[in-house]
Amino acid sequence: MNKTASWSSKIGFILSAAGSAIGLGAIWKFPYTAGTNGGAVFFLLFLIFTVLVALPVQLAEFYIGRTSGKNAVDAFKTLAPGSRAWPWIGRMGVAACFVLLSFYSVVGGWVLNYVVHAFTGQIHEGADFAALFGQTIANPWGVLFYQGLFMLMTVWVVKGGISDGIEKANRYMMPALFVLFLLLAVRSLTLPGAMAGVSFLLKPNWSYVKPQTMLTALGQAFFALSIGVSTMITYASYLDKKQDLFRSGNSIMWMNLLVSLLAGLVIFPAVFAFGFEPGQGSGLIFIVLPAVFMKIPFGSLLFAVFMLLVVFATLTSAFSMLETVIAAAIRDDESKRSSRTWLIGTAIFIVGIPSALSFGVMAETKIFGKTVFDLWDYIITALIMPISSLCVAYFVGWLRNKQSVLADISEGSTVPKGIILLWLNTLRYIAPIAILLVFANTLGWI
Repeated sequence: MNKTASWSSKIGFILSAAGSAIGLGAIWKFPYTAGTNGGAVFFLLFLIFTVLVALPVQLAEFYIGRTSGKNAVDAFKTLAPGSRAWPWIGRMGVAACFVLLSFYSVVGGWVLNYVVHAFTGQIHEGADFAALFGQTIANPWGVLFYQGLFMLMTVWVVKGGISDGIEKANRYMMPALFVLFLLLAVRSLTLPGAMAGVSFLLKPNWSYVKPQTMLTALGQAFFALSIGVSTMITYASYLDKKQDLFRSGNSIMWMNLLVSLLAGLVIFPAVFAFGFEPGQGSGLIFIVLPAVFMKIPFGSLLFAVFMLLVVFATLTSAFSMLETVIAAAIRDDESKRSSRTWLIGTAIFIVGIPSALSFGVMAETKIFGKTVFDLWDYIITALIMPISSLCVAYFVGWLRNKQSVLADISEGSTVPKGIILLWLNTLRYIAPIAILLVFANTLGWI
């Protein structure tokens, strides 16, 4: 059956792909990782590695998706006919999205719960925010309810299809995210003492230039552009040949970097203005930020707006994860989309239950010394994402015919040939070394 799904416009694809990349990585992980790694130095390294290493791999995934016009599994079957091995890269990506969404939806549920906390008055001056966060993630019925609600919202959009579901949702959610972020950043920057936070984010302290900081920034660059789990292959498969992949990839990258910067400009000026420490780790937005916002007029409302931003970003990433699984399941037959989306969405919710309970009734259940949530997180981010990214770089950079790759990815592009050739050489030589370094660092080998 011919593929009927496609993006209705160039901007629809860019907003949706940017939404896939702009998730918890930009709004949750970037601020606390930057906060514990020197701020400005980390941001500078993150920017450099995003441009020089992560973007080339993302463009390679775009090439695979658009050239094949197929889902993540069939894409490799089309481009490597007769091979039994390469389709497993696509299968690994689909499986990774399934598992990733199962525990990502748990964090999405926490964020939804915090929006409710803000509007119902539980976020208030003098509250014990560390205790509130602990109670929130340990309450079994609460975490399951909000995880289910998050999955319901994700399924409802994805079942509508590419143009009428995912694209339409991103057309509203992404601009809203940027506008609200700008408003919050302006408010944060006008606080007394806010410039100390700006300096922390934008004025490098070169003493933080250490191998570990560099490796952490490199890992964040890969995580931030949503590569290694086949989402970009899937989204690019709905493109026509007129789309300029290089300019689209460039737009998506800079949108992601802008949101990371805005997140820093919302969080760090406020954190410094009220004397908090920036290196608070993963509890930054759930424990430190509520305390910060409570010292600002209309703080409860502003915190609720901030958490709505996080909801938007989390959902737009979730759409791409679920779509990657759905595309592989329906294999171009859009008549199956609605039923398969409900079925697979329900299965993801069920698989995610142990992750949701990992901070409460199943906190003592450990596998290889890790909770179920942490184990899945480790498998996806430490193993599957770097392995898949390395395979994509090798597949496009070395296995495919060089002239064929250059001709296919140049179609619809006005980028100079020298830039395109530079991309291919970066993909061949620099990206694999960088990926191997991230892989080795994550596994504790270096």
